[in-house]
Amino acid sequence: MTDGEHLADAESANAGSTDAKSTDAGSTADSVAADGAAHPLAHIPVAADTVGLLEGIASTRSIRRYRDEPVPEDVLRDICFAASRAPTGSNRQPFRLIVLTDGPVAAEAKRLVADAAARLWRAKRHHDGYEAGSGSDDNSPKARMARSMDEHISGLATVPALIFPVLLRHREPTETEGSSIYPAMQNLLLAARGRGYGGVVAMWHLPVEVDLRNLLQIPDDALLAATVTVGKPVGGHGPVRRRPLDHFVFDGRWGSTPAWAVDPPNTSHTSAGPPGTDRRNRSSADT
Repeated sequence: MTDGEHLADAESANAGSTDAKSTDAGSTADSVAADGAAHPLAHIPVAADTVGLLEGIASTRSIRRYRDEPVPEDVLRDICFAASRAPTGSNRQPFRLIVLTDGPVAAEAKRLVADAAARLWRAKRHHDGYEAGSGSDDNSPKARMARSMDEHISGLATVPALIFPVLLRHREPTETEGSSIYPAMQNLLLAARGRGYGGVVAMWHLPVEVDLRNLLQIPDDALLAATVTVGKPVGGHGPVRRRPLDHFVFDGRWGSTPAWAVDPPNTSHTSAGPPGTDRRNRSSADT
């Protein structure tokens, strides 16, 4: 299958699959536990939203600091349900979510991720100059980000919920395969926002992926796609700051911004970082 066919698959799945007649052999209307009894949550609908969809999109920050309290099962159910509704190529629904909260396996996975993250963050902090320039000003965005990351890393070993999204491949790896799993991660974060929780998607698992695969018995041909942490925020969500809209939108040709690409009132902005990574909106004719 070509990349174009894969994208067409994603579009058809996004359009909906209401005329699909088949279901997984093991799925039922009610979730059934291992002992054959329906879990009480099978009779409880997803919680009502606390924020509207568009407001949630505009205010779902990456939450890295969490209160020392567990994520209730009904919240885990709701955010994972939201993730499961994400579009996938050909509606294959090829991803799985490994959710770890407590117990010895969860503790070991969290330890592995925490140790790896500490090493990666030390290198990134030095390489990206978090302690230089504006980083020396405790009130600068750069310094605040560094403090947030320090707290995030120090709390990974005891994070309330650690989630590993895994993609089950049906062919050789492709550049576009992430389109069948990463939309689910955004759904999960938005649902967490709606339930008063928060999370962040990272790649802390990479240095210890072999150990995690062995610990969690992940199939060799599956993609361990990310490290997701979830918990009750210390602080809260708020307006997401990005570059102005005209930085992102072109009208017909590269670099031609439409007049309507203006931000709503009271929009907060920020520059793209880390330093040296900004890519200007240049067309091929400019190079």
